[in-house]
Amino acid sequence: MRIVFFGTPDFATPPLLALLGEGHDVVAVVTQPDRPRGRSRSQLDPSPVKVVALAESIPVLQPDRPRGPEFTAQLAALAPDISIVVAYGHILPREIIDLPRLGTLNIHASLLPAYRGAAPIQAAIRDGAAETGVTIMQMVPALDAGPVILALATPIESDETAGELQLRLAELGAEALIEALVLISVGRAPAKPQDDALATYATKIVREDARLSFSASCERVARLVRAYDPKPGAWTTLNALEVRCFGAQVAAGRGAPGEVLGAGDEGLLVACGDGAVRITDVHPAGQKRIAAAQWVRGRGVRIGDVFV
Repeated sequence: MRIVFFGTPDFATPPLLALLGEGHDVVAVVTQPDRPRGRSRSQLDPSPVKVVALAESIPVLQPDRPRGPEFTAQLAALAPDISIVVAYGHILPREIIDLPRLGTLNIHASLLPAYRGAAPIQAAIRDGAAETGVTIMQMVPALDAGPVILALATPIESDETAGELQLRLAELGAEALIEALVLISVGRAPAKPQDDALATYATKIVREDARLSFSASCERVARLVRAYDPKPGAWTTLNALEVRCFGAQVAAGRGAPGEVLGAGDEGLLVACGDGAVRITDVHPAGQKRIAAAQWVRGRGVRIGDVFV
């Protein structure tokens, strides 16, 4: 089976490696253009899947947008049997989706139709969902709305961060993809339409989404901190300067919302609308991520201070 693989972030790497490990014929990898980094913006960083593709001598295509006659002709010349899309970052047009004889599969990090959209992992943790999973679906031009071929579920651990859950779901997605391809190859992969009435959405994260309000419950604050760890980092302010918070756990305590009730080797104890949270790591503006205890020793924060 000749496969074209679309993907960009780290989440896409395990499924690509799984395909290669199972001996599938990946004839090209499509990924976004290399991104500049550093103050001078002069160094270009390739995506993780590009690094894998080059190491395996797989041709790499990097269009600014995956559409238009030139890109369509490049894809058609590869004569793919199927395309696979994993966190690529663009919605593909109909002519690209339908070009392979078996169409295009998408791996999505939720149990569809729940959490369609760009940030399903963060949304599931933020909302306190008990479980999530990965869905293999036939791709359509609408957002994450295609018929489902296979879905695998997994519980969300009570202290799991988005970064930790993403790693687990990437591996689960690789497993599900290989299973789906086997089902397709033997003609036993009926696609089940999604119930649009049950659809929920996890839109792209914007800065204000990650702002902490300590007037919320301690459970809510702790979930938000986990949901945005490691990126973009749930944030608050102290003395008008931004502080990103990590490692929050529900703890006993009472005070005005945002008040620092304790500051020591175990981190910061901060009052919430009910109860408190203990924060183990912080990223103050202009510094690097450090243990909250180190910030305390450096006199960056003290008991009685209030996060707002």
